Amino acid sequence: MGDWNSEQYLKFKKERTQPSFDLAEKIEAVNPKRIIDIGCGPGNSTAVLKKQFPDAYILGVDFSPNMIEKAKTDYPDMDFMLFDAEKDFDKLNGNFDIVFSNACIQWIPNHRKLLTEMMGVLNSGGVLAVQIPFQFDQPMHKAIQQVAAGVKWKEIIPFERVFNILSENEYFDILCELSSDFTMWKTVYFHRMPSQFSIIEWYRATGLKPYLDILSDKMKAEFENDVFEKIKPFYPVQQNGEVIFRFPRLFFTAVK
Repeated sequence: MGDWNSEQYLKFKKERTQPSFDLAEKIEAVNPKRIIDIGCGPGNSTAVLKKQFPDAYILGVDFSPNMIEKAKTDYPDMDFMLFDAEKDFDKLNGNFDIVFSNACIQWIPNHRKLLTEMMGVLNSGGVLAVQIPFQFDQPMHKAIQQVAAGVKWKEIIPFERVFNILSENEYFDILCELSSDFTMWKTVYFHRMPSQFSIIEWYRATGLKPYLDILSDKMKAEFENDVFEKIKPFYPVQQNGEVIFRFPRLFFTAVK
């Protein structure tokens, strides 16, 4: 998959950042000294942590050079570096009091191994705090899969996207094994979108990206239009012209 586009991602900065605030506020940590933000993107979630824990050293890490450059530019008072969460945990210098990750780990395989490694870089008594988009049963998510697998596109898009998200029950069992205490919850955000097509704009930076990366510009527009036609009945226009974009997210905090 090609590099991430921070400009596209930040078109909905307020909506994408709100879960970071909601997750950070649930962290019960007293005077944390070192925090890592895994999958920091363009630094918007890292800035939330800095506001919540102003005296801590905070490191933001991400797989995308574009995102890291944007984060360094926008938040020069914090540290950011490239990081591959599939293999780079042994390169981290020292342990942390908080390991934070907002809307990232859905892109990374083998969550049992991943959460074990995330917990492994925590100091004793430290807190793991994670948010995961839980969109798989939503109309937009289903529409992308149906269009990609349809007769028109299945020869052009020669893959089925692999989804790494586990069930709530599986996360529960993993956290039971890895932590001394944990809390799980789910929130459905009702995002106010200016139009139906805004949902396509949102997904260009995330769920549509694996498909758009392999298509020509002309085919990108055609694929987006096919998805758009499929989702329109599920996202009706409200009386004021806006559209409700329901977005479920799973959260958990766990103590080492």
